[in-house]
Amino acid sequence: MTGYAEARAAEGHWNLRVSVRSVNHRFLDLHLRVPEGFEPLEPAMRRLVRDRVRRGHLDVSLRYELTGPASIGINQEVAAAYLQAINLLRHQFGIQTEPDLAPVLRLPGVIRPATASDDDEIARLESVVTRCLTEALDHLDQMREKEAAALQREMSEHLSRVSTLAARVETLAEAARPAFARRLESRLKELLGERQIDPARLAQEAAIAAERSDVAEELARLKSHIQQFASVLSGAPDAGKKLDFLLQEMQRETNTLLSKTPGIESDGLEITQLGIEIKSEIEKLREQSQNIE
Repeated sequence: MTGYAEARAAEGHWNLRVSVRSVNHRFLDLHLRVPEGFEPLEPAMRRLVRDRVRRGHLDVSLRYELTGPASIGINQEVAAAYLQAINLLRHQFGIQTEPDLAPVLRLPGVIRPATASDDDEIARLESVVTRCLTEALDHLDQMREKEAAALQREMSEHLSRVSTLAARVETLAEAARPAFARRLESRLKELLGERQIDPARLAQEAAIAAERSDVAEELARLKSHIQQFASVLSGAPDAGKKLDFLLQEMQRETNTLLSKTPGIESDGLEITQLGIEIKSEIEKLREQSQNIE
Protein backbone atom coordinates (compact mmCIF):
# COMPACT_ATOMS: atom_id res chain seq x y z
CA MET A 1 0.00 0.00 0.00
CA THR A 2 1.34 3.41 -0.91
CA GLY A 3 2.32 6.01 1.65
CA TYR A 4 4.98 8.39 2.87
CA ALA A 5 5.96 9.45 6.37
CA GLU A 6 8.90 10.93 8.21
CA ALA A 7 9.95 11.75 11.75
CA ARG A 8 12.67 13.88 13.31
CA ALA A 9 14.65 13.67 16.54
CA ALA A 10 17.47 15.62 18.14
CA GLU A 11 20.23 14.30 20.37
CA GLY A 12 22.99 16.66 21.44
CA HIS A 13 24.45 18.20 18.31
CA TRP A 14 22.78 15.53 16.10
CA ASN A 15 19.59 16.33 14.18
CA LEU A 16 18.20 13.08 12.76
CA ARG A 17 15.48 12.52 10.18
CA VAL A 18 13.98 9.19 9.09
CA SER A 19 11.75 8.97 6.00
CA VAL A 20 9.72 5.96 4.86
CA ARG A 21 8.26 5.65 1.38
CA SER A 22 6.00 2.71 0.49
CA VAL A 23 4.56 1.55 -2.84
CA ASN A 24 2.69 -1.59 -3.82
CA HIS A 25 4.57 -4.85 -4.04
CA ARG A 26 3.59 -8.48 -3.72
CA PHE A 27 6.28 -9.17 -1.11
CA LEU A 28 8.34 -7.07 1.30
CA ASP A 29 11.11 -5.38 -0.66
CA LEU A 30 13.11 -3.25 1.79
CA HIS A 31 15.75 -0.75 0.73
CA LEU A 32 17.60 0.92 3.61
CA ARG A 33 19.92 3.90 3.21
CA VAL A 34 22.07 5.15 6.08
CA PRO A 35 24.97 7.66 6.14
CA GLU A 36 28.57 6.64 6.52
CA GLY A 37 29.30 5.65 10.08
CA PHE A 38 25.73 4.54 10.84
CA GLU A 39 26.11 1.07 9.28
CA PRO A 40 26.06 -0.71 12.69
CA LEU A 41 22.44 0.45 13.11
CA GLU A 42 21.19 -1.28 9.93
CA PRO A 43 20.35 -4.72 11.45
CA ALA A 44 18.18 -3.21 14.21
CA MET A 45 16.43 -0.92 11.71
CA ARG A 46 15.72 -3.81 9.35
CA ARG A 47 14.27 -5.93 12.18
CA LEU A 48 12.01 -3.10 13.27
CA VAL A 49 10.65 -2.54 9.75
CA ARG A 50 10.10 -6.28 9.14
CA ASP A 51 8.19 -6.56 12.41
CA ARG A 52 5.85 -3.76 11.32
CA VAL A 53 5.46 -4.20 7.55
CA ARG A 54 4.86 -7.44 5.64
CA ARG A 55 4.27 -6.34 2.04
CA GLY A 56 5.34 -3.45 -0.13
CA HIS A 57 8.39 -1.85 -1.66
CA LEU A 58 9.84 0.29 1.14
CA ASP A 59 12.54 2.92 0.88
CA VAL A 60 13.79 3.84 4.36
CA SER A 61 16.34 6.66 4.61
CA LEU A 62 18.24 8.02 7.59
CA ARG A 63 19.77 11.50 7.32
CA TYR A 64 21.47 13.78 9.80
CA GLU A 65 22.73 17.30 10.33
CA LEU A 66 25.27 18.47 12.87
CA THR A 67 25.09 21.78 14.68
CA GLY A 68 27.88 23.86 16.20
CA PRO A 69 31.58 22.98 16.03
CA ALA A 70 30.73 19.29 15.70
CA SER A 71 29.42 19.95 12.20
CA ILE A 72 33.01 20.16 10.93
CA GLY A 73 35.42 17.29 11.20
CA ILE A 74 39.16 17.89 10.82
CA ASN A 75 41.48 15.05 9.96
CA GLN A 76 44.33 16.02 12.20
CA GLU A 77 46.70 13.37 10.87
CA VAL A 78 46.32 14.63 7.30
CA ALA A 79 46.64 18.25 8.40
CA ALA A 80 49.78 17.42 10.43
CA ALA A 81 51.34 15.69 7.43
CA TYR A 82 50.71 18.77 5.27
CA LEU A 83 52.22 21.08 7.91
CA GLN A 84 55.23 18.83 8.33
CA ALA A 85 55.85 18.91 4.58
CA ILE A 86 55.47 22.70 4.58
CA ASN A 87 57.95 23.10 7.45
CA LEU A 88 60.49 20.87 5.69
CA LEU A 89 60.26 23.11 2.63
CA ARG A 90 60.62 26.26 4.81
CA HIS A 91 63.81 24.96 6.41
CA GLN A 92 65.18 23.72 3.10
CA PHE A 93 64.73 27.04 1.33
CA GLY A 94 65.14 29.32 4.36
CA ILE A 95 61.63 30.69 4.32
CA GLN A 96 60.87 32.58 7.53
CA THR A 97 57.17 33.25 6.95
CA GLU A 98 54.83 31.16 9.09
CA PRO A 99 52.42 28.98 7.11
CA ASP A 100 48.86 30.30 6.64
CA LEU A 101 46.40 27.77 8.04
CA ALA A 102 43.51 28.88 5.82
CA PRO A 103 45.02 27.37 2.63
CA VAL A 104 45.96 24.26 4.62
CA LEU A 105 42.32 23.72 5.58
CA ARG A 106 41.39 23.80 1.90
CA LEU A 107 43.79 21.00 1.02
CA PRO A 108 42.22 17.62 0.09
CA GLY A 109 41.29 15.42 3.03
CA VAL A 110 41.84 18.00 5.79
CA ILE A 111 38.19 18.87 6.35
CA ARG A 112 35.56 16.16 6.06
CA PRO A 113 31.96 15.84 7.21
CA ALA A 114 31.76 14.60 10.76
CA THR A 115 30.39 11.06 11.11
CA ALA A 116 29.22 8.87 13.96
CA SER A 117 32.40 6.82 14.00
CA ASP A 118 32.72 6.50 17.76
CA ASP A 119 31.23 3.25 19.14
CA ASP A 120 29.90 4.94 22.27
CA GLU A 121 28.22 7.62 20.20
CA ILE A 122 26.67 5.04 17.88
CA ALA A 123 25.29 3.16 20.88
CA ARG A 124 23.84 6.40 22.23
CA LEU A 125 22.25 7.26 18.89
CA GLU A 126 20.75 3.80 18.36
CA SER A 127 17.83 4.39 20.73
CA VAL A 128 17.19 7.79 19.14
CA VAL A 129 17.16 6.35 15.62
CA THR A 130 14.89 3.49 16.75
CA ARG A 131 12.46 5.94 18.33
CA CYS A 132 12.51 8.12 15.21
CA LEU A 133 11.94 5.14 12.89
CA THR A 134 9.09 3.88 15.08
CA GLU A 135 7.41 7.27 14.91
CA ALA A 136 7.77 7.35 11.11
CA LEU A 137 6.24 3.87 10.82
CA ASP A 138 3.37 4.95 13.08
CA HIS A 139 2.65 7.87 10.73
CA LEU A 140 2.87 5.51 7.75
CA ASP A 141 0.36 3.14 9.38
CA GLN A 142 -2.08 6.00 9.92
CA MET A 143 -1.85 6.99 6.27
CA ARG A 144 -2.21 3.40 5.11
CA GLU A 145 -5.22 2.84 7.36
CA LYS A 146 -7.08 5.69 5.68
CA GLU A 147 -6.24 4.27 2.27
CA ALA A 148 -7.23 0.79 3.43
CA ALA A 149 -10.75 1.94 4.37
CA ALA A 150 -11.29 3.39 0.90
CA LEU A 151 -9.75 0.31 -0.71
CA GLN A 152 -12.00 -2.03 1.26
CA ARG A 153 -15.11 -0.17 0.08
CA GLU A 154 -13.97 -0.30 -3.54
CA MET A 155 -13.06 -4.00 -3.40
CA SER A 156 -16.40 -4.81 -1.76
CA GLU A 157 -18.15 -3.15 -4.71
CA HIS A 158 -16.22 -5.30 -7.19
CA LEU A 159 -16.93 -8.42 -5.14
CA SER A 160 -20.64 -7.60 -5.06
CA ARG A 161 -20.51 -7.23 -8.83
CA VAL A 162 -18.95 -10.72 -9.15
CA SER A 163 -21.69 -12.17 -6.93
CA THR A 164 -24.44 -10.52 -8.99
CA LEU A 165 -22.96 -11.75 -12.28
CA ALA A 166 -22.59 -15.29 -10.92
CA ALA A 167 -26.26 -15.29 -9.86
CA ARG A 168 -27.29 -14.28 -13.38
CA VAL A 169 -25.17 -17.08 -14.84
CA GLU A 170 -26.86 -19.56 -12.49
CA THR A 171 -30.32 -18.43 -13.62
CA LEU A 172 -29.40 -18.70 -17.29
CA ALA A 173 -27.76 -22.10 -16.83
CA GLU A 174 -30.92 -23.49 -15.18
CA ALA A 175 -33.09 -22.18 -18.01
CA ALA A 176 -30.73 -23.59 -20.64
CA ARG A 177 -30.98 -27.23 -19.56
CA PRO A 178 -34.38 -28.14 -21.12
CA ALA A 179 -33.63 -26.01 -24.15
CA PHE A 180 -30.37 -27.90 -24.60
CA ALA A 181 -32.21 -31.24 -24.52
CA ARG A 182 -34.72 -30.03 -27.12
CA ARG A 183 -31.94 -28.80 -29.35
CA LEU A 184 -30.14 -32.13 -29.06
CA GLU A 185 -33.30 -34.02 -30.05
CA SER A 186 -33.88 -31.72 -33.01
CA ARG A 187 -30.31 -32.15 -34.16
CA LEU A 188 -30.52 -35.94 -33.95
CA LYS A 189 -33.71 -35.96 -35.98
CA GLU A 190 -32.00 -33.95 -38.68
CA LEU A 191 -29.14 -36.45 -38.79
CA LEU A 192 -31.27 -39.63 -38.66
CA GLY A 193 -34.04 -38.50 -40.98
CA GLU A 194 -37.16 -40.68 -40.74
CA ARG A 195 -35.58 -43.32 -38.53
CA GLN A 196 -36.96 -43.58 -35.01
CA ILE A 197 -34.91 -42.38 -32.09
CA ASP A 198 -34.59 -44.68 -29.13
CA PRO A 199 -35.93 -42.59 -26.20
CA ALA A 200 -33.55 -44.30 -23.78
CA ARG A 201 -30.55 -43.56 -25.97
CA LEU A 202 -31.74 -40.00 -26.45
CA ALA A 203 -32.05 -39.56 -22.70
CA GLN A 204 -28.58 -41.04 -22.19
CA GLU A 205 -26.98 -38.74 -24.76
CA ALA A 206 -28.85 -35.76 -23.35
CA ALA A 207 -27.64 -36.62 -19.84
CA ILE A 208 -24.02 -36.90 -20.98
CA ALA A 209 -24.21 -33.63 -22.88
CA ALA A 210 -25.94 -31.92 -19.96
CA GLU A 211 -23.27 -33.14 -17.55
CA ARG A 212 -20.54 -31.76 -19.78
CA SER A 213 -22.26 -28.39 -19.91
CA ASP A 214 -23.43 -28.27 -16.29
CA VAL A 215 -21.80 -25.38 -14.45
CA ALA A 216 -23.59 -25.84 -11.11
CA GLU A 217 -20.45 -27.18 -9.40
CA GLU A 218 -18.28 -24.30 -10.63
CA LEU A 219 -20.90 -21.77 -9.55
CA ALA A 220 -21.18 -23.36 -6.09
CA ARG A 221 -17.41 -23.15 -5.58
CA LEU A 222 -17.33 -19.62 -6.96
CA LYS A 223 -19.99 -18.51 -4.48
CA SER A 224 -18.06 -20.17 -1.66
CA HIS A 225 -14.89 -18.31 -2.66
CA ILE A 226 -16.84 -15.03 -2.77
CA GLN A 227 -18.08 -15.57 0.78
CA GLN A 228 -14.58 -16.41 2.02
CA PHE A 229 -13.16 -13.38 0.22
CA ALA A 230 -15.68 -11.08 1.95
CA SER A 231 -14.80 -12.61 5.31
CA VAL A 232 -11.04 -12.16 4.81
CA LEU A 233 -11.51 -8.63 3.49
CA SER A 234 -13.27 -7.65 6.72
CA GLY A 235 -9.99 -7.91 8.62
CA ALA A 236 -8.42 -11.37 8.76
CA PRO A 237 -4.67 -11.63 9.56
CA ASP A 238 -2.33 -12.10 6.57
CA ALA A 239 -5.24 -11.01 4.39
CA GLY A 240 -3.14 -10.21 1.33
CA LYS A 241 -1.88 -13.74 0.70
CA LYS A 242 -5.27 -15.28 1.44
CA LEU A 243 -6.99 -12.93 -0.99
CA ASP A 244 -4.42 -13.73 -3.67
CA PHE A 245 -5.17 -17.45 -3.28
CA LEU A 246 -8.96 -16.96 -3.36
CA LEU A 247 -8.71 -14.79 -6.47
CA GLN A 248 -6.65 -17.47 -8.16
CA GLU A 249 -9.35 -20.05 -7.37
CA MET A 250 -12.14 -17.71 -8.50
CA GLN A 251 -10.36 -17.19 -11.80
CA ARG A 252 -9.96 -20.96 -12.20
CA GLU A 253 -13.68 -21.63 -11.65
CA THR A 254 -14.62 -18.87 -14.09
CA ASN A 255 -12.34 -20.31 -16.78
CA THR A 256 -13.91 -23.76 -16.33
CA LEU A 257 -17.37 -22.22 -16.47
CA LEU A 258 -16.56 -20.54 -19.77
CA SER A 259 -15.22 -23.78 -21.23
CA LYS A 260 -18.52 -25.52 -20.35
CA THR A 261 -20.83 -22.84 -21.67
CA PRO A 262 -24.01 -24.55 -23.03
CA GLY A 263 -24.38 -24.66 -26.76
CA ILE A 264 -27.61 -22.66 -26.85
CA GLU A 265 -27.11 -19.66 -29.06
CA SER A 266 -28.74 -16.90 -27.03
CA ASP A 267 -28.19 -18.24 -23.51
CA GLY A 268 -24.71 -19.52 -24.32
CA LEU A 269 -23.57 -16.16 -25.66
CA GLU A 270 -24.99 -14.33 -22.67
CA ILE A 271 -23.33 -16.72 -20.22
CA THR A 272 -20.04 -16.24 -22.06
CA GLN A 273 -20.41 -12.46 -21.84
CA LEU A 274 -21.18 -12.68 -18.13
CA GLY A 275 -18.18 -14.95 -17.58
CA ILE A 276 -15.90 -12.44 -19.28
CA GLU A 277 -17.28 -9.68 -17.07
CA ILE A 278 -16.62 -11.84 -13.99
CA LYS A 279 -13.01 -12.34 -15.11
CA SER A 280 -12.66 -8.58 -15.57
CA GLU A 281 -13.92 -7.89 -12.04
CA ILE A 282 -11.61 -10.56 -10.61
CA GLU A 283 -8.65 -8.97 -12.37
CA LYS A 284 -9.52 -5.60 -10.82
CA LEU A 285 -9.64 -7.27 -7.42
CA ARG A 286 -6.28 -8.91 -8.08
CA GLU A 287 -4.65 -5.56 -8.84
CA GLN A 288 -6.05 -4.03 -5.67
CA SER A 289 -5.15 -7.02 -3.51
CA GLN A 290 -1.47 -6.16 -4.05
CA ASN A 291 -2.09 -3.21 -1.72
CA ILE A 292 -3.15 -5.39 1.20
CA GLU A 293 -0.85 -6.98 3.74
